Amino acid sequence: MRPGVVALASASLLVLGAAPGGAPPQPLPARMADTGGGSQLITAVAPEAGSTSGTVTWWDRVDGQWVEAGSATARFGAKGLVEGTERKQGTNTTPTGLYGLPYAFGIEAAPPTTYTYRRVHEDSWWCQDNDSRAYNRWTEPLARDCRAAESEHLISYGALYAYALVIDFNYQRPVKGRGAGIFLHVKGRGATAGCVSVPQDAMRRILQWADPRRRPHMAIGTADGPTAITRY
Repeated sequence: MRPGVVALASASLLVLGAAPGGAPPQPLPARMADTGGGSQLITAVAPEAGSTSGTVTWWDRVDGQWVEAGSATARFGAKGLVEGTERKQGTNTTPTGLYGLPYAFGIEAAPPTTYTYRRVHEDSWWCQDNDSRAYNRWTEPLARDCRAAESEHLISYGALYAYALVIDFNYQRPVKGRGAGIFLHVKGRGATAGCVSVPQDAMRRILQWADPRRRPHMAIGTADGPTAITRY
């Protein structure tokens, strides 16, 4: 084989995560720049930035090695994925990056889980009003300075919010106009407005698996390119 062909083949192996010499490929978390420092991780990967479908996988770190615990099909924003720090509210894009998972919530009663789980009630809202002090926060009842037209009435989302995890995109120190209410939730008929969605059974399994003592994080990205999940 010509030297140039050898170099090309080696480079392809590195992109795909395969080790030279026929060794088995490294699991995705082992190829990432950061996994959040815990021993549990959820990865959400789309083929490219314009994709609206992909795969969610949840992982355990056991004896220093990342092991897949489960996997499911996923949907992303109707306009694909975008770098989280550059995202604009209302663009129907899913923010890429590495994020914590503050707590779970749902319209249905909590499945067996050690995660903090907040039950949705008739007066449960998620404020997305850029002019409100409650921006990107659960508010119950709706905060006085938060317009209903600029917020999500959580119970009205039915099966989509049967079970969900809050993704802390723009959550710790909210930047107005960047976006609010980004969740991992139950999949509907199509793409999302920016969240990541999975089938209901998968969402239940994730909540049963997730252990806050193990500091789970969620990484969202593409298979390669500027928003490659391995960058985060």
